[in-house]
Amino acid sequence: MSRMRSFDPRAVGRLECWAWESYYRRRWVPFLAASVGMVRAAFGMNWPRTFVGAWLVLRANQEWAPFPDNDPEAARALMRRFYRLLKRSECAHFDPRRAAELEVEWWRVHREAQHTDGGGSSHALVDALCDLYAYTYDAEPPALIAAASLRARAMDVSDRWVAEGADPLHPLLDEERALLVRSYAALLAAVHR
Repeated sequence: MSRMRSFDPRAVGRLECWAWESYYRRRWVPFLAASVGMVRAAFGMNWPRTFVGAWLVLRANQEWAPFPDNDPEAARALMRRFYRLLKRSECAHFDPRRAAELEVEWWRVHREAQHTDGGGSSHALVDALCDLYAYTYDAEPPALIAAASLRARAMDVSDRWVAEGADPLHPLLDEERALLVRSYAALLAAVHR
């Protein structure tokens, strides 16, 4: 069985919550630690590939982070390298260029929602996440709606957490983490249909 189809939703959700918290607080060393855990838990790469993949994810997020003067092309280029690594690890059939475009597209859609209409789980964000999942997991988009919707809701909670001061002890992080775990459980179920 594919390693990226046999992940532990609790581990991936917990680690992604930690990554988001670190990202918004611009704490890059903890972000890298969370990325190492996430890449290993979500994709089961060997340790050398895990470290390289986590570094690429960190660098892509650093290129994306500045607002409004980020560098989307640099983020896409780094994520292309990440997806190339994942493709080799999984012997997958997706095109790393297309996967990176879809990855950074959901980042763009989320940021647009954050800064134009005050957030909210837009249909565009759910669609963008479904497109990424469908492409990289070779799954049917309707089966992915629950996973994408829950992850979009987690982003809404994260945006509220940021707006309220990004306190690492704020209870909104517990809600975000729970939504991410549920999202990854739904994704795991969808890719096994």
